[in-house]
Amino acid sequence: MDEGAPDPNRWRALAVCLVAGFMTLLDVSIVNVALPSIQTGLGAGDNALQWIVSGYALTLGLLLVPAGRMGDARGRRPLFMLGVGLFVVASVGCGLAPSALVLVISRLLQGFAGGLVTPQISGLIQSMFSGEERGKAFGFFGTTVGISTAIGPLLGGALIALFGTHDGWRAVFFVNVPVGALALVLARRYLPAPEPRSADERRTALDPLGVVLLGAVVVCILVPFVEQRSWHSPLRPALFGVAAVLLVAWVLHERRYGRTREPVVSLDLFRIRSYVLGSGVGLLYFAGFTGTFFIFTQYLQIGLHYPAWKAGLSATPFAVGTALMASLGSRQVLRRGRKLVAFGRGAVLIGLAGVWIAVHDHPGMNVGLWTALPLFFAGLGGGLVISPNQTLTLSQVPVRRAGSAGGVLQTGQRIGSAAGIAVTGSMFYSTLASSHGDFAAAFRDGLIVIGAFVAAALALALADALTRTSDEQRAR
Repeated sequence: MDEGAPDPNRWRALAVCLVAGFMTLLDVSIVNVALPSIQTGLGAGDNALQWIVSGYALTLGLLLVPAGRMGDARGRRPLFMLGVGLFVVASVGCGLAPSALVLVISRLLQGFAGGLVTPQISGLIQSMFSGEERGKAFGFFGTTVGISTAIGPLLGGALIALFGTHDGWRAVFFVNVPVGALALVLARRYLPAPEPRSADERRTALDPLGVVLLGAVVVCILVPFVEQRSWHSPLRPALFGVAAVLLVAWVLHERRYGRTREPVVSLDLFRIRSYVLGSGVGLLYFAGFTGTFFIFTQYLQIGLHYPAWKAGLSATPFAVGTALMASLGSRQVLRRGRKLVAFGRGAVLIGLAGVWIAVHDHPGMNVGLWTALPLFFAGLGGGLVISPNQTLTLSQVPVRRAGSAGGVLQTGQRIGSAAGIAVTGSMFYSTLASSHGDFAAAFRDGLIVIGAFVAAALALALADALTRTSDEQRAR
């Protein structure tokens, strides 16, 4: 694909990818506002609710890298279609769940399906597009991220209002069925078929030990974050030490395995400066970005008793700003480089500071109105971060490793999200307890933690931009 003429169906294929990406991303944001309805309808406890949200992220993160590698080796269209089909089946299981346990299991299956689909999207964009077209394609994907994030809470709140508090949450999952069915039909028609491979290539092993070791590392990192509020045993933090040992074992195995065969993740990727730096920036940014709406939703729905639709509407300005700026940012980033990403992070910080001031001065029922403008400004900055950073990070990655590289990048983002929710949530609940239920104070303290994550990402991006400028001056 990259050596011949561009695929004439590449823009239609991109549209198919965006439909599937919209579905998997919608299921993250739409579920948050449905949690009170799920608690009412199924009598789900706090631990079950936590797993309904975090279990999806855990199993999705577990599959990202091996699914990306499998797509690189065996073809991305079959993995994409398998993932979408499984996602539809799991969504039906969620919608029909008679108990909280069945719902949690179905959400775990949804996460596995999302983990199959997500790395194929970045791999397909890498293989079908190049140069400025690739930046434009990633920009459309970033816009899709923003739109799905914006529509999710609004759609979830509307469905719950329409079908009632007791069973409205079921419609939240059934929405995926027509979207997934459409994606399956169009994928068969427009996604590029797998390239013919020799018998030796088809027999190539997919590094099963590397998959198991890396999966164990991801689980040992994510589970302590997911279970932070309900698992208080010393074994929980000890899992981080286990993860470090397993990571060393995985690196040694990949180094040895990669001498004769293609490993699940080629360590050569970590010699690409833009890839390593972009992965770190993405991890830190997602730690702040995800934590923001975790505590904002609780502040509005629990602290101020906002209905689900109103809480969703209050979070919409950030998503709208992100959607508006994502496409423009991805088109410009190959020209402007890491400086554009750093500028975006600076804008996010300014917007978060504005949110902090708005909540400090107007913490009551109208806080959703007062935070709208600074959230929109922060969203404009976010649009210059997520997709542009992904475009830069993958710009020098070989197409044949696009799936596994995208899987590693997105796994880092999932780890960042889990860590951000855990750390930000810890500060939020700690202040809530010490202030005797002052949700506004708890939210402001959580914002300080979020600002620290975004500032760390900004520092990393600025360091890279300054180093590149220095290198260019020395070269001249």
